[in-house]
Amino acid sequence: MKTQVKALVVGGGAVGTSIAYHLAKAGWDDVMLLERDELTSGSTWHAAGLLPLFNMSYATTHIHKYSVDFYKTLEAETGLNAGFAVVGNLRMAQTQERMDEYMLYAATAETCDVPYVWMTPDEIKAKWPLINTEDLKGALYHHTDGYINPADVTQAMAKGARQRGVMIERKWQADAFHWTGTAWEVTATRMVEKGGNLVPSDEQIVITAEHVVTASGNHAQTTAKKLGIKIPAIPVEHQFIVMDQDPALVEFRKAGNVEHPVVRDADAQSYVREERGGWILGVYEKGAPAVFEYGVPDSFRADLFPLDLERIEAQYMAMNHRIPSCEDSGLKDDFNGPICYTPDGNPLVGPAPGLRNMWLAEGFSFGITAAGGTGHYLAQMMVEGEAEIDMASLDPKRYGDWMTTEWAARKNEEAYDHVYILHHPDEERPACRPLRTSPAYDRQAARGAQFGLVNGWERPNYYAPQGFDDHASRSFRRGGWWQYAVQEARAIREGVGLIDATAFAKHRVFGPGAAAFLDWFTCNRLPKVGRINLTYALTSHGTTRTEYTIVRLKEDEFYLVSAGAWEAYDSDYLKKAEEDWWSANAATGQWLGVENVTTRWGVFAIAGPKSRDVLNAVIKDADPATALSNKRFPWLSAKRIELGMCPVNAIRVAYTGELGWELHHPIEMQNYLFDLLEKAGEAQGMKLVGARAQNWLRQEKSYRAFGNELGRDATPLEADLPRFVDLSKDFYGKAAMEAKGIRSKCVTLLIDGPDDADPWGREALYDRDGNRVGRLTSGGYSVAFGKSIGMGYVKPDSAVVGTQLRVKMLDQLWPAEIVEDSPYDPTNARIRIDA
Repeated sequence: MKTQVKALVVGGGAVGTSIAYHLAKAGWDDVMLLERDELTSGSTWHAAGLLPLFNMSYATTHIHKYSVDFYKTLEAETGLNAGFAVVGNLRMAQTQERMDEYMLYAATAETCDVPYVWMTPDEIKAKWPLINTEDLKGALYHHTDGYINPADVTQAMAKGARQRGVMIERKWQADAFHWTGTAWEVTATRMVEKGGNLVPSDEQIVITAEHVVTASGNHAQTTAKKLGIKIPAIPVEHQFIVMDQDPALVEFRKAGNVEHPVVRDADAQSYVREERGGWILGVYEKGAPAVFEYGVPDSFRADLFPLDLERIEAQYMAMNHRIPSCEDSGLKDDFNGPICYTPDGNPLVGPAPGLRNMWLAEGFSFGITAAGGTGHYLAQMMVEGEAEIDMASLDPKRYGDWMTTEWAARKNEEAYDHVYILHHPDEERPACRPLRTSPAYDRQAARGAQFGLVNGWERPNYYAPQGFDDHASRSFRRGGWWQYAVQEARAIREGVGLIDATAFAKHRVFGPGAAAFLDWFTCNRLPKVGRINLTYALTSHGTTRTEYTIVRLKEDEFYLVSAGAWEAYDSDYLKKAEEDWWSANAATGQWLGVENVTTRWGVFAIAGPKSRDVLNAVIKDADPATALSNKRFPWLSAKRIELGMCPVNAIRVAYTGELGWELHHPIEMQNYLFDLLEKAGEAQGMKLVGARAQNWLRQEKSYRAFGNELGRDATPLEADLPRFVDLSKDFYGKAAMEAKGIRSKCVTLLIDGPDDADPWGREALYDRDGNRVGRLTSGGYSVAFGKSIGMGYVKPDSAVVGTQLRVKMLDQLWPAEIVEDSPYDPTNARIRIDA
């Protein structure tokens, strides 16, 4: 057994074997996989093996599609039949709202080349007469997917990995991880059978690996403790039952009919598929408990929990309604096993927080579907430095260090019972809330704030009358909240609004080496003292890793503001970049420090043509009439001011495109400042404004958003932001950025869409000849233009102002026109307006 390898994969389920296979395929010829038991002995062995292409996430859809395509090639390569039954996947809808959900998903599927067809109830009945269709509106049919034998596909990938030189060692448990500064030393213990249990022996070895990947499935919490990190991957019980033969099904198949697709009755929280003349029923019911919150017991191997039939009675009755012939079939077998979940249902894939060359592939609730694609894209990240798609939405650092075991367990239970709910784009899930609140939370709630969750923070989405039901207002079209967001957007365009932006991530970079470090780390020129610049940190491939607003407080002190949802993600990258720069420049002796100060500062953004009037009423200054004038406080500058008794670091910038300031204040004084501004705003009709209106307003100014227009699959130049890139200097990722050229380009579109709906930023874009030319990354409504608006990426030859395109919404193509950047106030006259 080798003790020195390039990469060590820990975990021998479908995900781990796929990663080992794809690392070898990518060219790494020294890869080892450790499995503490036998291959497939974790969740893989009791998985139902479904391969649904349906997913609302752009990145996860790509991962699932790769898996489905890849699994079909395994037999030709390895000689092993992976047991892929390409029967298709029929997602049925009992309501028009469910059809709306499918139409939104279908528009997303088109951006990823995922095929689908629509079926009417009559078409379903004609092809599969055993299905009761009388209460259906229709269905979305993915005819290229189906189900697979989890053990067979895992063994096929394992054989393919061995053929490519991967060493697979079973009955070895990774017990300890030590980073030497250049490699990982992994202490592994031989596991032996004893009385039916798997126990550690006295035999240990230390394996030195340049890279380690953990794919430990249900053991993720144990892995996290060994690594000294936090991850919210905790299993939840999942039940499915196998029925005896259904005589009607047997006769149907004897007549030469094709196998039924996987029949998904989302409104009944269940799926059904054929199994040897009978049916398998799988459910995602309420009340399924999280398990192994602090680690899997040593005695638990390929084991199951007792079945809880009462918990799934409603789903069982729904199956009898949907396929009446199965009612007389008896129960043949049952499964209730642990399946790992995360709070948002998406896996954790990417670099571990705070660690070098440690990669996580944990929290797979749909592990068989995701295994192939995860191996492919994670191997790209490890071998090439980045994946071809933006994997940030799956990054393990999307949950900060504030996360606890209790929070993760309860949120994972929620994610499980939300698998088949209507996935509204404006959905906000209620479990474990509120948790992280700014001081003004209670005041905002009393004024009708309807909150959204951002990195654990409660942030107002919009304000509505007391008693308003946010849940009932959600829709795939214009929900009940839409009218309030319109009022808020108009308030900022016509008067003044106040936005709580406390969730912003904030870092302080200081010391003699701070300026040199940031000059290398970001692509724009650094601002002068008292000024600000928008800039980007790039990946090694020249794509956008993070967007920062940099405020220069002193020659050697900087204040960095970035997206609130990405605090831990940004902080980890910033600190690792600082370490890299310091190791390369230690001889200069110019030390620097990086400090996360997010929770130290609250932020209010005040914006609108009357915002200066509100601030003038409370500012304390020797000459208050001129304190906020262009001469004393120009656009894109920062000053320390006093509002009443509150010291404020004010930045003259507004994400809405109107005259405005960000007011960064000591968080312990937030309630005082809120009350002060609210009272001063009464004379100007100031309105409290939420994130949804702000999102619409920033699109009218073509302001890119990280995670939407900005990400690791496009460079700042492709985002059409050359004014924020200083090509006269050297910076990290510059050469790679220039080498990429312009593969696609970010544009803004005004859309003549339906009267009751706006795009959500997931839709496909077509030219007038029906050729797909791009996709939207943001969408919403423009109060300035009275129609839908969106931003997205198109092929360079289509990115010409005036080009007529079509947007896929509600299964129809709607006319859209590419407009100039910043269609609202393109000269920034309103932002620069003087006192």
